[in-house]
Amino acid sequence: MTPGDPGGPNAEQVRYWNEVAGQKWVARQALLDVQIGPLGLRAIDAGAIAPGEHVLDVGCGCGDSTLALAGRVGAAGRVTGIDVSAVMLARARERTAGLVRVELLHADAQTHPFPAARHDVLFSRFGVMFFTDPTAAFTNLATALRPGGRLAFVCWQALERNPWLQVPLEAAAHHIALPTPPGPGAPGPFAFADPGRVRGLLAAAGFRDIALAPVDDVLAVGGGANLDATVEFLLQIGPAGAALREADPAAYPAVAAAVREALAPFAGPAGVHMPAAAWIVTARRP
Repeated sequence: MTPGDPGGPNAEQVRYWNEVAGQKWVARQALLDVQIGPLGLRAIDAGAIAPGEHVLDVGCGCGDSTLALAGRVGAAGRVTGIDVSAVMLARARERTAGLVRVELLHADAQTHPFPAARHDVLFSRFGVMFFTDPTAAFTNLATALRPGGRLAFVCWQALERNPWLQVPLEAAAHHIALPTPPGPGAPGPFAFADPGRVRGLLAAAGFRDIALAPVDDVLAVGGGANLDATVEFLLQIGPAGAALREADPAAYPAVAAAVREALAPFAGPAGVHMPAAAWIVTARRP
């Protein structure tokens, strides 16, 4: 099935990343890369990605992780990025133009027929939490790995462990009704918050030597922008932004003021810095 096929298993995510979120992420690509790029580099280090290797970058988005991987594998290696968002891939193609060892695919990683055993490493920077059936997706992705190939990705821990997302959401809740939270494990940023679930679905997909390393960090939220710009950033991206999209537009000024007040204690000359928690997950295909 094509990435935009409404009958595909991840059709709702395809719609979201093309019609709702994609343009927002492209517009804020540089800020997002500053914010989450360091966590992606930690996952690259955990994957021990080396010169000459072939890497599959799942949910490559606007291409920052693909560029980082290309730098690691060098001229003798190869990086293939895959994403369902045409608009984000367009930015990735702009950024990787001229890199002959980089290939970008507009496809759904859950169903795409990958050539068998072509890659040494399966990698993702916050791109694997959105599958309707993650076991099916990782089973499919495993076919792209050679025997002994490695998996390395970074994903968020629970919302309550990520004040950079929870604080603005709680501030917004004083002025608008919040959407019903998704069920445990539903596709979304916190789908892999439960380490037991992650181990179980990867084991079911055939992976072994599964490990989750906790990462507690302080992020430059909104890429180090000032307080007002960071408020705007968080009202476009993340749970607070999602809640605001479903609310009366007239509530925006009150929500923005409440979020600004909540973020002010975290603001300084270098921007807004807030705690965050993620998992770096590694595994191996037998």
